[in-house]
Amino acid sequence: MSSIHISLGMIVLLVGLALAFDFMNGFHDAANSIATVVSTGVLKPHQAVAFAAFFNVVAISIFQLKVAATIGKGTIDPAIVDHVVVFGALVGAIAWNVITWYYGIPSSSSHALIGGLVGAALIKSGPQSLIASGLWKTIAFIFISPLLGYILGSIMTLIVGWTFFHTPARKVDKWFHRLQLFSASLYSLGHGGNDAQKTIGIIWMLLIAAGMSDPHGSVPIWVVACCYVAIGMGTLFGGWRIVRTMGQKITKLKPVGGFCAETGGAMTLFLATAMGIPVSTTHTITGAIVGVGSTRRFSAVRWGVAGGIVWAWILTIPGTALISAAAWWVGSRIL
Repeated sequence: MSSIHISLGMIVLLVGLALAFDFMNGFHDAANSIATVVSTGVLKPHQAVAFAAFFNVVAISIFQLKVAATIGKGTIDPAIVDHVVVFGALVGAIAWNVITWYYGIPSSSSHALIGGLVGAALIKSGPQSLIASGLWKTIAFIFISPLLGYILGSIMTLIVGWTFFHTPARKVDKWFHRLQLFSASLYSLGHGGNDAQKTIGIIWMLLIAAGMSDPHGSVPIWVVACCYVAIGMGTLFGGWRIVRTMGQKITKLKPVGGFCAETGGAMTLFLATAMGIPVSTTHTITGAIVGVGSTRRFSAVRWGVAGGIVWAWILTIPGTALISAAAWWVGSRIL
């Protein structure tokens, strides 16, 4: 792919915008990591966000950058990428995150970014600019990740129920108060490992387009470090509107339920990240929470709330694509 001329000032501006998205990703999705430990009383809110932020950043030492490669080179044709495409994608994703955060809707920052890339690429170069294999894989996991979370959360709940069937409830709660710290750390690792890489991917895409990075080489280490720190800082500031929806409105959780939901969700995130698939941590933990709640009784899940969240999932990619297409049109005239 031949490089295009992008001024250093524009690159700095867009990298800053990407890191702002990454920060908002952590801010918006903090609820995914901490809602269960807060709602079950295992950690106080300020403790939980610091705990989750730490493990978001620690993920830098655990996961390979396969998700970053999918975003950077496997979603839209790298040949059509320029500063306006990146601008449109980021503005669309950030705008969608602000809207859904304001209304307390746990939508997907991941799919907002995918939708942003799709919208900007479509308006610039048409459908041929999309890489079908990467997009279909991501779209498939809109359904697979919550289903896996649901199944694994349910299985974990059944295993724990059978294992501790004759153990007094008070003792079980005491043990799982501690074990939930372990499961929350796993989920926060998965959150940081999958979500930070999406911003790494879009910055890498920009640097490749500008001729500042080799598409066949490795991602610059400063990009990786900045993105992991940014998502950790976003988590540290938290997104309390969404915490309440995730932690209490879908179903009521006890420490044992929180442990099962987080463990099932973390297993799903680890698998997807190892496969290089950008998934929604929101979808995953919601599926796991619903799975845990439904093992008690079907009515334990507030299906109306869960249904509203599903509608947000469905609308995220097309909604963000529309916003990013408009942002690309504006950017093509002012940048």
